[in-house]
Amino acid sequence: MTTTVIPVSGADPYDVVVGRGVLAELADRLGPRVRKVLVVHPPTLGARAAALREALADRFEVYLAEVPDAEDAKRVEVAAFCWQILGQTDFTRSDAVVGFGGGSTTDLAGFVAATWLRGVRLVQVPTSVAGMVDAAIGGKTGINTAEGKNLVGSFYAPAAVLVDLDLLDTLPRNELLAGFAEIVKCGFIGETEILDLVEADVDRVTDPASDEFRRVVELAIGLKARVVGEDFTDLGVREILNYGHTLGHAIEYAERYRWRHGAAISVGMVFAAELSRLAGRLSDDAVDRHRRILDSLSLPTDYPVGRWDTLLSVMRRDKKARGSVLRFIVLDAIGKPTVLTGPEDALLFAAYQDVGV
Repeated sequence: MTTTVIPVSGADPYDVVVGRGVLAELADRLGPRVRKVLVVHPPTLGARAAALREALADRFEVYLAEVPDAEDAKRVEVAAFCWQILGQTDFTRSDAVVGFGGGSTTDLAGFVAATWLRGVRLVQVPTSVAGMVDAAIGGKTGINTAEGKNLVGSFYAPAAVLVDLDLLDTLPRNELLAGFAEIVKCGFIGETEILDLVEADVDRVTDPASDEFRRVVELAIGLKARVVGEDFTDLGVREILNYGHTLGHAIEYAERYRWRHGAAISVGMVFAAELSRLAGRLSDDAVDRHRRILDSLSLPTDYPVGRWDTLLSVMRRDKKARGSVLRFIVLDAIGKPTVLTGPEDALLFAAYQDVGV
């Protein structure tokens, strides 16, 4: 099968390579100057990480850093563990880090690469749907703190992102569907063909072996590549990629990260749609379309109504807030995102009532 190369422009341009078997390009993408490589991976990918080390051994001195699964990886103690390995094995600025795992792993690996010696080469190899279409692309790296998600981090562009669809063949169905929240988000904010494909045949579009699956993955990557190429440091248009994320991140925090990211973002998107409707921007039919699509993907669209005070306090610490003023990405129509600044608390609570159970 042919590969698709999606360029990401900016001060440090790079390619996102999509296809099957593209992991074979890793050695070349690391570049001729690199001598040592740290592969950061979760326990579930231990065997594959070991095989990757063997595949790279002819050209590089390869070390493995096994880190916890999911959001447990995004802690300063885990980053310090990776820094310790880099220090004890004498990594220099001409060496490299590889993020090999889901979005949490690539977030952590990116942060480690950005901070070691103020920046070493980074190649991301995402192994989850959300990692492939979102987390590994765009150069946002970070860890969580006790106060919230992604509050410590940096913008740091990788040298390449390798999206090898072969890595999804053994992904559990529920993990794959959770990752689709980030794909349909791109449909709601711009690539409306994604929504049409999901509505036409949800089973086929969520089958990693299908042409439709690859199509929606490439559409989502293409949208993100265009947006981050225009606004790398999140000062303008890049904010639209946070559709559903303000409430979604608050839900993740409230649930102590036991909810999958995609599940929380799904509820967040319904909340954002309801907020858009109550603000007089979005039609009832468009809100209903959110629920139908997310329901078809077995993603949640509601959350306990009694948790509002906790969620509101977390949202006030959101990165998009300016001082005490909350800001939300909302829709004027499907595919037309905008920013709603400083909505009244009563309006926010009313929107939440519409997703509460």
